[in-house]
Amino acid sequence: MRKEEPKLEDGEEPLIDTTAALPLRSKRTERRQKKRHRRETASKQHATLWDLPSEILLEILRLLKPSDIFRVSRANQALRTFILEEEERIARQVIDMRYAVLAQCFIVPRLLNTVDEEGRVALLDGKRQGTHSVHIHSNAHKKPYQHIAVPDAEVVCTCLTCLLAWNNLCLVVDFAHWQRNLDAGEPIPMIPRGKFPEWNNVLGEANRGVVEKAIYGPLYYAAILEAHLKSTVGSIKRHGENKGNRRRRFRMDVGDVRAETDGFLERSGPPSLDFPFHRDNYYMLEAYLPNRGWNKEVEEWRYMPASQHERDVEFVKAWARRRKEEAAAEAGKEVS
Repeated sequence: MRKEEPKLEDGEEPLIDTTAALPLRSKRTERRQKKRHRRETASKQHATLWDLPSEILLEILRLLKPSDIFRVSRANQALRTFILEEEERIARQVIDMRYAVLAQCFIVPRLLNTVDEEGRVALLDGKRQGTHSVHIHSNAHKKPYQHIAVPDAEVVCTCLTCLLAWNNLCLVVDFAHWQRNLDAGEPIPMIPRGKFPEWNNVLGEANRGVVEKAIYGPLYYAAILEAHLKSTVGSIKRHGENKGNRRRRFRMDVGDVRAETDGFLERSGPPSLDFPFHRDNYYMLEAYLPNRGWNKEVEEWRYMPASQHERDVEFVKAWARRRKEEAAAEAGKEVS
């Protein structure tokens, strides 16, 4: 039998059941809730950069600057391992896109163990090491450069091409170090002749370490090119703002700066004829781009051929053979 609802008097409102479960405020309940929340969070799938296919990941990395790639490599061990395994491929693509000009001006010295045995013996000849000092001496004073570290002749090839390549990379790293002083108009500390301050020794060894890493690691080499492009852009802007400096320079606009590539250096500009043998040269240095010359007929830059290293090694081997023949001839005279 249906139960009749009570009749409401005039002016009365119907009753509404608002009964609800009382919230439980015990520590045990809170621990259970936190544990359940952790399980739910762990079960969710979060998409990361590492979840992308290798081809897409490589396409992303090649668009970055070398310094940014090093930062990305610190995200996790898996990404770091991937970048190290693909280092040569990534570096080549980054250099081709951003630093194609600089890569032709600043080549990487070869390791001595890449030279054949006859070449290694000739390059390590004691007499040659004592007289062939273009890599560490200024022509004027025959003393070691203060801003260039001496390469290890048992590790780095010391043919003329590789010595000059070592010089240039060390110079680029040192020039980048002093950009803050140059931008702020602060003088670079000068070293009196015959003095060897500890700070300069420390800086020289640090620069040497960077260049040695570049010989073994393509991304470190790309990072040096990145640093020199930044130094070059900063120097051109700095000198361009000096109304009294009317020297010829490379044309560089806002778009060139924003692009962060060296394409504008393909335009006609002042050649780099002299090596900056002293830090005093940094004050007026704008675009140091060695190993190339401007061809007026075709109106483009021509670069040193890649085969120059092999030619220089053959020259050293020929020198060693002549010296050996001369020594044998002298020995024959003494016997007779």
